[in-house]
Amino acid sequence: MAKEEAELGFEEAMDQLELIVRELEQGDVPLEKAIDLFQQGMKLSQLCGAKLEQVERKIEMIVEEDGELRKKPFGSTLEGDGDDSL
Repeated sequence: MAKEEAELGFEEAMDQLELIVRELEQGDVPLEKAIDLFQQGMKLSQLCGAKLEQVERKIEMIVEEDGELRKKPFGSTLEGDGDDSL
């Protein structure tokens, strides 16, 4: 990998992950290289997932409750505090 994983942005990690997937889908990759690519892909996938979770925590929704506008964390329900059920 050209950059350390921690330095990669989400888009860069996704681009690298797509390249790995394309290479693996061609089917003519030697086994040892395929295993390395798979491991790199898993790390990139985890990195992308972690970055999405970070962004999700930063996003707040503005909702109206009892006639007032309030901020709520993204992913919480409109009716309950802290209850993630639908």
